[in-house]
Amino acid sequence: MKTTKTLIATSVLFLMLTVISSCNRVPITGRKQVSLLPESELTAMSLVEYNNFLNANQVVNSGTNSAMVTRVGEKIARSVEDVLRNSGNADLLEHFDWEFHLVESPEPNAWCMPGGKVVVYTGILPYTKDEDGLAVVMGHEVAHAVARHGNERMSQQLLASTGFAALDIAMANKPEQTRELILLAAGVGVSTGALLPFSRLQESEADRLGLIFMTIAGYDPEAAVAFWQRMSVNGSGLPEFLSTHPSHETRITDIENEYIPEARTYANTSN
Repeated sequence: MKTTKTLIATSVLFLMLTVISSCNRVPITGRKQVSLLPESELTAMSLVEYNNFLNANQVVNSGTNSAMVTRVGEKIARSVEDVLRNSGNADLLEHFDWEFHLVESPEPNAWCMPGGKVVVYTGILPYTKDEDGLAVVMGHEVAHAVARHGNERMSQQLLASTGFAALDIAMANKPEQTRELILLAAGVGVSTGALLPFSRLQESEADRLGLIFMTIAGYDPEAAVAFWQRMSVNGSGLPEFLSTHPSHETRITDIENEYIPEARTYANTSN
């Protein structure tokens, strides 16, 4: 029993020290986050997956829409670089090597991997409508990478897994059936009580930062309201508590009342 308690205590202490030593702050928002993985390793792993994705999908290399994706991406990238340099966060640009691709897919989606590899699906273009709408999406996805949300998310999963190991040791003398039930309950608890709220927070943070980036790049942040209204028609219908994204109503309200005014202030200051 003492050995088990000592092992758990040591594991908890190790986790606490690891978290404390791995804390940094998100640019602009100043929120503390945990990033356990070296950005160089995460960027290298992401690059492999990015190239695998491009090889397995139909990349649109010509035409008006492809040119628009490149144009919007380059303008947002320049605004990101300006913001980070002016805010004393130029070191975050070390692992960024921007690329922008349009991929043929009916899915309304886009993403940006760590390191600045951006992919836009053709299926989202009917929702973006124009260049300003596309800037909303690309600014949002780039913001996830700038804020190191991928690293933070993976770090959360690693910490959760380590916690499960300690919990499993603590229940080693319980019947197998009981242990499985408690672990299942703990899994539900982690999903609804710890990890998902962070994911919603990351989405809101990406909305906020993305609007700043796109506005400094010269795009109209008001386009975000119309874009999310169009996307709401395609919503999943999950209640906000169990969704990894804020509800459309919450998102649009925050964008109108908080993020757009802030983005305009940043743009006016930078010009």
